Amino acid sequence: MRREKGGFWIAFCAVFFYPMGWLFGRSRFEGKQHIPAGGGALIVANHISHLDPVFTGLLVHRARRVPRFLAKHSLWSAPVLGRALAGSGQIPVYRETVDAQQSLREGTTALGGGKVVVIYPEGTITRDPDGWPMQARTGVARLALSSDVPVVPAVHWGTREVLDGYNKKFRPLPRKPITVRCGPPVDMTPYRGRPVDAALLREVTDMLMGRVRDLLAEVRREPAPAEFFRRGAAS
Repeated sequence: MRREKGGFWIAFCAVFFYPMGWLFGRSRFEGKQHIPAGGGALIVANHISHLDPVFTGLLVHRARRVPRFLAKHSLWSAPVLGRALAGSGQIPVYRETVDAQQSLREGTTALGGGKVVVIYPEGTITRDPDGWPMQARTGVARLALSSDVPVVPAVHWGTREVLDGYNKKFRPLPRKPITVRCGPPVDMTPYRGRPVDAALLREVTDMLMGRVRDLLAEVRREPAPAEFFRRGAAS
């Protein structure tokens, strides 16, 4: 199978991501076969560390596809990183502004153009003390319903042991076990063709994050909580 062409900036990022993936952990990449070899796909992932994009990117790249992330627009201001993000076709997210819907339109266009789009529906690294997913934003449901492409759940576990953003801890040594796993695509058939309103968006969002949570429970080998952690809840 030939690798999808990503251009100069994807190759530039790969030069850094592969050594980082090796340095920061003893990584296992599982379920790559669930990422389609061609055509659009939406990767829906949990978010426990600022290192997650490195390992999600490696997972998708190892499946011989090019990842397009939805990421905070402020990252585009960084001198080198901003050029790499723009040059590699990443998608800026403008939250709570007049441009907030632009990222969803660009994501839908990318999916329709046969690209692999990666989204972290929680919008930031989870505040759940035990690392389970928080209640997610409904943008993921809009993307999943707007394009008839496979929707693939994915999880990371172990990255927070290396870089814990909220507690400001960076512990690269000794190298820690990190697992990144994709699950089978979610059957979206029951949700297509229904009027897209707030209730459906919340239902689909919670359903997708439920699949992510269940996949994370498999990786962690422990039962998942029955409810999602909510922003503002006491930790």
